[in-house]
Amino acid sequence: MPDQTISRALTTDPFDDDKLREECGIFGVTGVADAANFVALGLHALQHRGQEAGGIVTYHPETGFTSARRFGLVRDNFTKEDVIKSLPGALGIGHVRYSTTGSKGNTQIRDVQPFFGEFSMGGAAIAHNGNITNADALRRELIERGS
Repeated sequence: MPDQTISRALTTDPFDDDKLREECGIFGVTGVADAANFVALGLHALQHRGQEAGGIVTYHPETGFTSARRFGLVRDNFTKEDVIKSLPGALGIGHVRYSTTGSKGNTQIRDVQPFFGEFSMGGAAIAHNGNITNADALRRELIERGS
């Protein structure tokens, strides 16, 4: 039987342009001194993806991770100069929340992303879109293991 492999050449290189690509309510910036300001602008443009709450986490080598998470709209929470100045660093991620699990209007601040943690070997910040279908089982397992 002849080889049935189909080969297609890429017509465009996804890494060869400078266009913004809209995906859910997550925005990230790296390499600019005031990353939080740019993340806030990006989240404002993505506000239609989530209006319940939003958050920004930045990283600066001297101060580590800094987080601001608020209920409501980006324009009401992340346009004030003091908030942006409280988020130093050239690396930042942000998230706007639209609840898909649980009852709407019952969000707690701990549910607002991005999440971050500092550990013995470094830290990490993450923003996630979607549902983790086995979240309850994973939580129980982690607690049983001492987390």
